[in-house]
Amino acid sequence: MSKALLEVQVRSPRDVPGADEGGADRLHLVGEPADTGALSPEPQLTSAVCRDTELPVFCLLRLNDSWTTTGGELTRLAGLAEDYLGCGAAGVSFGFLDADLEVDTELCAALADRLPGVPWTFHEAFDLTLDATRSWARVVDLPGLVAVRSSGSPQGLAVGYDELLELASSSPRVASLVMPGGGLQGEHVPWFARAGVRAFHLGPQARPGGTLKADVDAAHVRSWRLLLDDAVARADRSVAG
Repeated sequence: MSKALLEVQVRSPRDVPGADEGGADRLHLVGEPADTGALSPEPQLTSAVCRDTELPVFCLLRLNDSWTTTGGELTRLAGLAEDYLGCGAAGVSFGFLDADLEVDTELCAALADRLPGVPWTFHEAFDLTLDATRSWARVVDLPGLVAVRSSGSPQGLAVGYDELLELASSSPRVASLVMPGGGLQGEHVPWFARAGVRAFHLGPQARPGGTLKADVDAAHVRSWRLLLDDAVARADRSVAG
C-alpha cells in the first residue's frame, strides 16, 4: 500500500520538533522572506536544522527576489548547494523562468547537471508560467527532479485547485510529480489522492493561526498526517476493489 509524502516548511531549528513529532517525512528549509517568497537559508542554519533531525532536509536555492538567475549566480547556487549537502541536507529546491514566463529548462538542467544524483523539487515559481500544460511538458524530463510544488495558480489552490486536479487526473506523470502546496485545504486531499497524488507540502498550515510568528506545531502536522494516510488508504482500496 502506498504512503503519502508529507513535506513541511521549516525556518529555524525551533520548527523541527513539531515537524518530527507530527509525522513529517521531509523538511523544506527556507531562509529570510522576500517580497515574492523566501530566499536561501544560511549554511549555518542548514547545519543546525540537520543536526536536530534525522528526516531528509531539502534547502531552497534562491539568491534574488526574482524567478530567474544569471550564469555567475548559477555558479554561486551550485556552490551553496554543495555547502548544504556538506551540512547534511538530502536535496534542494529551485526553479527558473525566462523573460516569457516559460520554464527555463536550460538553466534548470544546467544547475541539476552540476549536482549529479542530488534530488530536487521545482518550487512555486512553476505557477507563474502562462501555460500549465506546456510547462509540465517542459519539466517532466529534467534530471534529478522528484517533485513540482504547485497550486495550479499564483493565487493558490483557492483559485487553481480545479485545474491542478484535472491535470493530475488526466496524467499519471503529473500525478506522480505534483506536490500541492499553497492554500492546501483538508477537503482537497481525498480528491488529489484519488487522482494518484502522493506528495503534499505544508507551509502556514503547520503553524497555529497560519502565521510565521508561530513555530511548526506537532498537533497541526499530526492532523494532516492522519488525513493524508486515510485519504491514500481509501484511494488505494478503491483502486484495488
